[in-house]
Amino acid sequence: QGQFEVSGGAADTMTTVLGSCIAACLFDPVAQLGGMNHFLLPGSDPGATSNVKYGAHSMEQLINAMLRAGAQRNRIEAKLFGGANVVKGLSRIGDSNSEFARQFVRQEGFRLIEEDTGGSAGRRLRFQPTTGRTEVRLLRDNVAEIQRSEVGHRPKPAPSGNVELF
Repeated sequence: QGQFEVSGGAADTMTTVLGSCIAACLFDPVAQLGGMNHFLLPGSDPGATSNVKYGAHSMEQLINAMLRAGAQRNRIEAKLFGGANVVKGLSRIGDSNSEFARQFVRQEGFRLIEEDTGGSAGRRLRFQPTTGRTEVRLLRDNVAEIQRSEVGHRPKPAPSGNVELF
């Protein structure tokens, strides 16, 4: 929690477990590098200490690290995960985190290509920064179940014109 990382290593996989927190995965498909953060609270640090547990500072740190590593702002794609409301009866911090992240991505001009936020279950996230591939498992009653797996950026094959029904 409250961290970020950027990598262009083909063997690297970033993982985190999310409840009401948000993980933003940013990816530059041309540079084949990506990064992920994990923030706890929306907005900016009211104490002005630039704490990465707050979304604004965490996002800025991640973007700047991506740019320093060779990403180009106009190619960055975003994926957002987490933002669950895991404790009934408490504030809906997960919803606030999700809305903040979506708004931040829009304001920065990044293309949001995937989002898996909200609900009441935590998530286990795996992100491969060089391909943009993500895998999310919902955590229910201490059991991880695969919700879906998204394949990174692969071109679709050209239609062949042949149809085979079986």
